[in-house]
Amino acid sequence: MNNNIAVGLDIGTTKIVAIVGKRNEYGKLEILGMGRAKSLGVHRGVVNNITQTIDSIKKAVEEAEKAANYKITDVTVGIAGQHIRSLQHSDYISRPNFEDVINDSDLEKLKEQVHKLVMLPGEEIIHVLPQEYKVDSQSEIIEPRGFHGSRLEANFHVVVGQISLIRNIARCVKEAGLNLVGITLEPLASSDAVLSQEEKEAGVALIDVGGGTTDIAVFKDNIIRHTAVIPFGGNVITEDIKTGCSIIERQAEILKVKYGSAWPSENKEIEVISIPGLHGREPKEITVKKLSQIIHARIEEIISLAYLELRNYGCEEQKKKLIAGIVMTGGGSKLKHLRQLTEYTTGMDVRIGFCNEHLASGQPEELASPEYATAIGLLMTGLNDLEAKQSKTKQEEKTDSEILPVEAQNETEKTEAKTEEETVINLFNTDQEKTQEGRRKNREKKKSIFTTFQEKFIKYINDTE
Repeated sequence: MNNNIAVGLDIGTTKIVAIVGKRNEYGKLEILGMGRAKSLGVHRGVVNNITQTIDSIKKAVEEAEKAANYKITDVTVGIAGQHIRSLQHSDYISRPNFEDVINDSDLEKLKEQVHKLVMLPGEEIIHVLPQEYKVDSQSEIIEPRGFHGSRLEANFHVVVGQISLIRNIARCVKEAGLNLVGITLEPLASSDAVLSQEEKEAGVALIDVGGGTTDIAVFKDNIIRHTAVIPFGGNVITEDIKTGCSIIERQAEILKVKYGSAWPSENKEIEVISIPGLHGREPKEITVKKLSQIIHARIEEIISLAYLELRNYGCEEQKKKLIAGIVMTGGGSKLKHLRQLTEYTTGMDVRIGFCNEHLASGQPEELASPEYATAIGLLMTGLNDLEAKQSKTKQEEKTDSEILPVEAQNETEKTEAKTEEETVINLFNTDQEKTQEGRRKNREKKKSIFTTFQEKFIKYINDTE
C-alpha cells in the first residue's frame, strides 16, 4: 500500500494546486511534493479560458513533479461552480430471490438505476450518494448488505452539473498531458480533509470559503444530507475593496489579507494604512475601520446565504439539528474575526477547519492551512480509489486461488484414470495366452475401470461448468 501514490488537483478560481502523496504505515498522509500556480482562466469555479487554465495546470504539476521527484500521470480533480445543484431522489429494485442476501451487486444495480434519471437538457449526474435504505417493510437501514428481502429501496442525494462545463475541466486536464481518474464535488473532498467522524455523526455543516465560490456540505448521522454552491467568495471581497478604496486589485488583496477584519468594531478610527500611489502620485490613506466595514458588508452577505442553505436543509428542526455546528475552511476562512461573526449571525458553534489531523508528522505546517483543504481531500479521494481497486484485485485473485485446487484435483483424477487405462491394456496384452475364462475376466476388469474413468471424466466436466 505504501507504493500507492495519488495526486489531488484543485482547479480553483485564485490558485491551482497539485499535491502528490501516499499513506504511511499508520494511515497518515505523507506529502511527497506540492505545486502551486496562479489561476488565470477560472471564474467562480468555472473555466472561462481553456488555454490559460491548461498553462496554469502545467505549471502547478511541473512544480509538484520536481518537488516529489515523481512523474505525474493520473490526477483526481475537484469540481464546483454555480452550475452545481443537488436533489433528493428515492428509487428501488425488485430482487428475484428474497432468500439470497443483499450484496454489492444489488447496491450497484440500484445506483446504476438512479444514474439513468432524465436530467434537464445539458445536465449530467456527478454523484449518486445513498442515504438510508429500506428492505421490504424495514426502514432506516444504514448498511443493507447481508439482509434478506425481495425489494431494496433507498433515498439518494444526487449531485448534478452542466455537461459542457464538466467537459471543459476534463479537456483542460487532458490537454495538460494528464489522465483524469476521478472527479469529485469540492465540498465533499474538503469534508474528508477537515471533518471528524464524530462531527458527521452528530450533525455538522462545512462552509468552504474559496476564491470564487463558497461550498456547503451538511452531514447528519454520518450521511451527506445537503450540498450547495454559493457563487461568491474571497474575490468578491477583494473587488469591493478595490472599488471602495479606488485602488488596484493587487493592493486590495494585500489589504484584505494583511489588515482585513470581518468585525469593524474591533478597529479604531485612528488606525490608518498608507498605500503607495501609482506612477508618482500621492499615496492614499485608508482607515482600518473603513476597510473592515467594506469587508463586513460582503462577508455578512455570504454567511447569510450559507445560513439560508442550512435552514433550507432544516437545521432548526430538532431531528435535523447540527449539534457539532459549523466548520469553516478554505482560504477565505483565514479572515480575521470571521469565526466570531459567523457565530453571531447563525447562533451556532463555529471552528476553523485545518487538515493536520490527517497529515503525518514532520510535514510542512503550510499544508495544514485551510486553503489546502480541498487539495488534501482530493488526494485522500485518489488514495481511497487506489486502495479500493487494489482490494478488488486481491479479492478476484483469492477467488481464483480457491478454484485452482479443484482444477488440480481434477487433473490428478484424470492422470490416475489414464494410468489405470494403461494398466488395463498391459494386462490385456499379457493375458493373450490365458483361457477364455481368463480373457473374459480381464474384459470385465477393463470394463469396470473404463466405467470408473468415464464417471470421473463426467464429474470433471460438471465441476468445470
